[in-house]
Amino acid sequence: MSPYREPRQIAEALARVTAKAAPATTIARLQGCWETVAGPVIAAEAEPVSERSGVVTVACRSAVWANELELLAPGLVKGLNEALGTEVVGTLRFVVGRSGRNG
Repeated sequence: MSPYREPRQIAEALARVTAKAAPATTIARLQGCWETVAGPVIAAEAEPVSERSGVVTVACRSAVWANELELLAPGLVKGLNEALGTEVVGTLRFVVGRSGRNG
């Protein structure tokens, strides 16, 4: 039997490496699924920056976004918990400030 294996898609290999290399912290997991849950428009304006005891702080580019997201918070909490597969997020706290993605 030859030690040669069939070539695999590079995407498969990268996905395995990325999954192993990704930090397992709650905030990293939240940041990883934020755009999928919140959508690209919201993700461009706000980003989770910390988590403590189920309270996730989300940095927003403006007070207008912070106020708007406050109204959307129940749906975001539900979506984040579903994406993570566990009830990690209890509350979202929105603050005005710069996040890493927003610059």
